[in-house]
Amino acid sequence: DAQGPLGPPCSRTTVGVGRTLGKGHFAVVKLARHVFTGQRVAVKVIDKSKLAGEAAGQLLQEVRCMKLVQHPNVVRLYEVIDTHAKLYLILELGDGGDMFDHIMRHEGGLAEPRAKHYFAQIVHAISYCHKLHVVHRDLKPENVVFFQEQGVVKLTDFGFSNRFQPGKMLTTSCGSLAYSAPEILLGDEYDAPAVDIWSLGVILYMLVCGQPPFQEANDSETLTMIMDCPLPVPMGAPWDLISRMLQRDPRQRASLEQIEGHAWLQGVDPSPASRLPRPCSKSARRKKRRRKRSADPA
Repeated sequence: DAQGPLGPPCSRTTVGVGRTLGKGHFAVVKLARHVFTGQRVAVKVIDKSKLAGEAAGQLLQEVRCMKLVQHPNVVRLYEVIDTHAKLYLILELGDGGDMFDHIMRHEGGLAEPRAKHYFAQIVHAISYCHKLHVVHRDLKPENVVFFQEQGVVKLTDFGFSNRFQPGKMLTTSCGSLAYSAPEILLGDEYDAPAVDIWSLGVILYMLVCGQPPFQEANDSETLTMIMDCPLPVPMGAPWDLISRMLQRDPRQRASLEQIEGHAWLQGVDPSPASRLPRPCSKSARRKKRRRKRSADPA
């Protein structure tokens, strides 16, 4: 395979590509295993022949953003294999499913301490992204995955992500209806951080209530509900924080600094993953065992 614009081919890195984990319009996600570490990974296989000009540009933007955002609460992009016909993204693999399924298993929402614990990590990740001037634009529970062994949740699917300049508006309409800010749905120019903050408000609502705030029988009714924004007050929820994020006027929405400083999130460690040891490679584990044996008394 010839070297592509995103780096040299590394086909020996993964082996034993297995079952399909998911499918999209242009891509299939497969299970695989890393040769050197033995670690299971996800391989996103993109058929380049199916990519139109705009889709190809968005894919390159996704790769650039994921390479830039290296954070303990963001799914890691290990490497990119660029061939003539296909593009392979080698990604960190979660072991606990996604947050949407987790929420659906808890009628009435998660216990508040657990909801707070997960939400703080999501906010921490998005805050880091925004400091690097990266906007996600598709925040939803389906794009938050559990890493049970590490004890964390991580953001994934940066397919609609983009770089932004503070104070400069974006125009591309994208995302998922039930989680999209009103200004995106109206086709208006929009402030990049504000649309992610709206989606954070929807996620927090779902965590504490167990259901989406804007989900009607069809898209037309859902759109009307988002525009009207008639949110019922959920009992026992951090309603002040939710209402400050789900403001119809983006200029009135809470900033990430205000969210992180809100009383409801005080006392929560937003970055437990930063204190966890990184998974060791097989060679590192062998060296560690040799050191331990040499230190043991005869």
